[in-house]
Amino acid sequence: MAGQTGSTEGPVPVARPVIGDEEIAAAVRVLRSGSVVQGPEVAAFEREFAELVDGRECVAVNSGTSALHLALLALGIGPGDEVVVPSFSFAATANAVRLAGAEPVFADIEPGSFGLDPAAAAAAVGPRTAALLPVHLYGHPAAMGGLGRLAERHGLAVVEDACQAHGAALGATAAGAFGAAGCFSFYPTKNMHALEGGMVTVADPAVARKLRLLRNQGMEQRYRNEIVGANLRMTDVSAAVGRVQLRRLPAANERRRAHAALLDRELAGLDAAGLVTPAVAAGARHVYHQYTVRVLGARRDRLRGELAAAGVGSEVYYPVPIHRLPPFRGRWELPETDLAAAEVLSLPVHPSLTEREVARVAEAVRGALGAVGPVDRADPAVRRGDGAVSSAVA
Repeated sequence: MAGQTGSTEGPVPVARPVIGDEEIAAAVRVLRSGSVVQGPEVAAFEREFAELVDGRECVAVNSGTSALHLALLALGIGPGDEVVVPSFSFAATANAVRLAGAEPVFADIEPGSFGLDPAAAAAAVGPRTAALLPVHLYGHPAAMGGLGRLAERHGLAVVEDACQAHGAALGATAAGAFGAAGCFSFYPTKNMHALEGGMVTVADPAVARKLRLLRNQGMEQRYRNEIVGANLRMTDVSAAVGRVQLRRLPAANERRRAHAALLDRELAGLDAAGLVTPAVAAGARHVYHQYTVRVLGARRDRLRGELAAAGVGSEVYYPVPIHRLPPFRGRWELPETDLAAAEVLSLPVHPSLTEREVARVAEAVRGALGAVGPVDRADPAVRRGDGAVSSAVA
């Protein structure tokens, strides 16, 4: 295999959480304070995060899944409702819909952005549709222009799954500031983290208040329970770490974007080998939670093996579309989704990489593709190579 004669340097992981001295000091400071749950650090984190999402009101919770779940509940979406979602995402996107008592209706994606296709979403809208739930996958904004017009035409709520898009934007609008609600995750490998946690961003103060009730047993004042709620609060330790990470985010995202630009240059010209580098729509700010290529011609898994032998990590996000998972199986025809699941491969791009490590990734990909051999463009299975993003994204 190509990697057997590769570098003797250490492996390059596909992800590496950043936990430095500042994060540790922040956590220790809170632990010593004795105020560790839903206290001043959470309030400060919410205020500071608002600057990232065009000043929207922010409500911190314990995970990205909770953010999605509570956003739907706070908007009144529940039993009898349908929510149009992409199947090409992590299962939490559809899980949240089911947890709210509603039913996910899957629609296909755009091949370039991997986001919900407005035309496919329009075809999925029915009399019970209450909301659209687009995903800003891999850090690239979904087609919010077309989706927003669709929502307005049918009177639908838009809930953004921005769990991979901290700092992304489309035109002058930040991811998380388009719809009725935006939802973020602070899992350790995201563009920024809080050890674990989530955030809901909303434009309507009444919805924000409902979220605060839902996350805290239905009360804002102790023992004054107004509605049925749950315990989905963020800890002050998580918030303190999140505040440090939020300060790091602009520089971290710029490193991701610089690494992606280097990979774009180094991997250019590999069309003959069946490699399609990520597309970016006009006006979109991609923050590269993942640098995801397409490997055409049913050769991805062999390429992954070659990269592993060369000491370069890679991952498939996501090998099984949600509509093919047991809880969600149905009579869905989503050809772009199925094709993406068979072709995508994410390469290391995280901010803790050195330029030398990024160069090693590119070298390993070129060497591995040489071992795998050229793609057969006459093969009917190889029907795409441009990775274009439709104008509906802009």
